[in-house]
Amino acid sequence: MTDIFDAKITCKRCNIEMKPTIVDKCGLQLRAMQCPKCNDKIIHPADLNGLQHFNDLKDRTFSVKLRVVGNSHAISIPKEIIDFINEQHRQMKKEMDNIVRLSFEDFRELRIVFGEEDEERS
Repeated sequence: MTDIFDAKITCKRCNIEMKPTIVDKCGLQLRAMQCPKCNDKIIHPADLNGLQHFNDLKDRTFSVKLRVVGNSHAISIPKEIIDFINEQHRQMKKEMDNIVRLSFEDFRELRIVFGEEDEERS
């Protein structure tokens, strides 16, 4: 099957061929085509669906149980979240097994980061 971005796409304003680029939205890398003259962008439809799926998951609050495993406590991460991460980052699955960071942000807040952090959080 041929991808829609494999075709020549021209800007409807400038009538110039658009060039492939990457747009960062909410930490997701979205494929796009951009006009070199007016900078108008068209985001790949499949990536827009992924962004919508992310926004749907982000707006939900999941209730999970805190369990005791040996000398540690554990929570389960809902399957929907793990499935989404795997869809977006196929090679990240191996990284997730090796690099998961947990930080105690506030009295009532824990932060879990999968993979490497690109920049420090302020």
